Amino acid sequence: MLDRRKFIAFSAAALAGAGKAQVDAPRPVNTLGSTDGVAIRGYDPVAYFRDGGPRLGKPEFSVRHGGAVWRFASAEHKALFEAAPERYLPAYGGFCAYGTSRGYLVKIEPEAWSIVDGRLYLNYDIGLRKTWLGRTKTYIARAEGNWPRLTTKDVR
Repeated sequence: MLDRRKFIAFSAAALAGAGKAQVDAPRPVNTLGSTDGVAIRGYDPVAYFRDGGPRLGKPEFSVRHGGAVWRFASAEHKALFEAAPERYLPAYGGFCAYGTSRGYLVKIEPEAWSIVDGRLYLNYDIGLRKTWLGRTKTYIARAEGNWPRLTTKDVR
């Protein structure tokens, strides 16, 4: 039989382990519309930074990362991503940043994008991007609060 101190210590350790499992759980990546697990509709996340906008990636320049296949327009972009994926990954797994701020995950249009403080944000469409740009900092703060709890059950 456990005494009270051992029980409390055991319970605290179990709870700490459970919390860590949630923090370390893989986050969803936007592969909507893809039957083969390709992220963000096959667009090159590096191109937004290096080329100033969206470019469709090519299957021959692909890499698996975070449970999805990421495509790149060139071998150079693929190498840049492999060297520092966190620098190029879109916020919120590539789901619509505005939708994430509202508490759900939705598709994106690659042409509806922005880079804020060095981070790529994608949006549902060009019209919603205009809304997003009107209060970006507010929406980012809300999305940051919602993102940790969102799962594939929250995809709309």
